[in-house]
Amino acid sequence: MIRTTFFATALCLFAPVLHAEVVGKVGVDWFGNDIIIESINDPKVQGVTCHLAYFERGIIDRLQQGNWFEDPSNSSIACTQTGPITMGDIKRGKGGEEVFRESQSIILKSIRVTRVYDEKAQTLIYLAHGSEVSKGSAKTSISAIPLYQAK
Repeated sequence: MIRTTFFATALCLFAPVLHAEVVGKVGVDWFGNDIIIESINDPKVQGVTCHLAYFERGIIDRLQQGNWFEDPSNSSIACTQTGPITMGDIKRGKGGEEVFRESQSIILKSIRVTRVYDEKAQTLIYLAHGSEVSKGSAKTSISAIPLYQAK
């Protein structure tokens, strides 16, 4: 019991602060698998909201398939202007800046949202991608917001 409590506390201390709100949960089968939809406000760009959808395995699927502590890192993203856009101090390099991260396993896998600024096209690009410690992931989805009159 003490080890479990210590482990849970340690995970909470090192977990990133999440800026997401679950706005939808769609059941996809009788195994309890769901698609979760979260709303994410960009903390450095006011007026932009992204919606991230990802798969969450149910308990029956976990028992049947194994990998008890993992969800697939598949995701989809759509971002939209939800008010006047005001850009804060964002990273403008080609590598972009992580906006959001959510774990899909205890340690090794997560879904991330990275913002990339295309200065020439005056566009913010939001990339949802899986990240694994042991190998990369080709599972990606993007959404773009034009900055016609952003401050």
